[in-house]
Amino acid sequence: MDEHEQNVVMKRNRVPDSTELIEAVWSAPAGVRAVVTTRKGGVSEPPFASFNLAEHVGDARQAVHANRQRLRKLLNLEGQPCWLAQVHGAEVVMAGNYVEPPVADASISRERGRVCAVLTADCLPVLLCNRTGNCVAAAHAGWRGLAAGVIEATLAAMETSADEVLAWLGPAIGPAAYEVGDEVRARFIEADEHSAAAFQANERGRWQADLYALASIRLRAADVSNITRFRHCTYAEPERFYSHRRDGRCGRMAALIWLER
Repeated sequence: MDEHEQNVVMKRNRVPDSTELIEAVWSAPAGVRAVVTTRKGGVSEPPFASFNLAEHVGDARQAVHANRQRLRKLLNLEGQPCWLAQVHGAEVVMAGNYVEPPVADASISRERGRVCAVLTADCLPVLLCNRTGNCVAAAHAGWRGLAAGVIEATLAAMETSADEVLAWLGPAIGPAAYEVGDEVRARFIEADEHSAAAFQANERGRWQADLYALASIRLRAADVSNITRFRHCTYAEPERFYSHRRDGRCGRMAALIWLER
């Protein structure tokens, strides 16, 4: 198993206006760019302060638009990323220019300059590419999406041999903060008994779930072994990350991947 951890060592792109972007540190080939935003450096007001990129959370539309334009400028993107209407499912679309965001939880791209994006605030963003650097994908993987098979559906849509796939698991809620009930654990174990290792019993008779471990188990079951895990908990770092479980009403970060021209 070729599994790595991106912990304290990470590239930070700090720009003069205080916006902070975290670049994935992994073994992706040249020309593949993968970035995660933080909550820092936008124009949204509390409780969405400040770099919220989601339109569906109740933030002022003009603030979201300004933040998205700022992101496009910071990353020198040719157009807006392919934003999705996420529903915690397993639908995968080809990244493109849509009049309305497609209802999906993952997108893929083989076109240079076309950006795949998912929005998160505790759920796990899974960014994927192949070793030859001609296909990328982004998946939104909370527990429902993982259980529904969003990783498997995204890998199938990539049409790439599993041993050619590289995965980067971005910032998500950590197991110390993520409590779930018996029904969640049972659903995963029913599909794969190895998933039991991703749940630890707590004193309340419930379970602490490790989304990173669950995603890694799904990836390895699909024969993807090159996995890099970002070890920062969204719940535990309120100054940097949005967390729906911690804050309730809040903004969303974006995880983006694309093939540079």
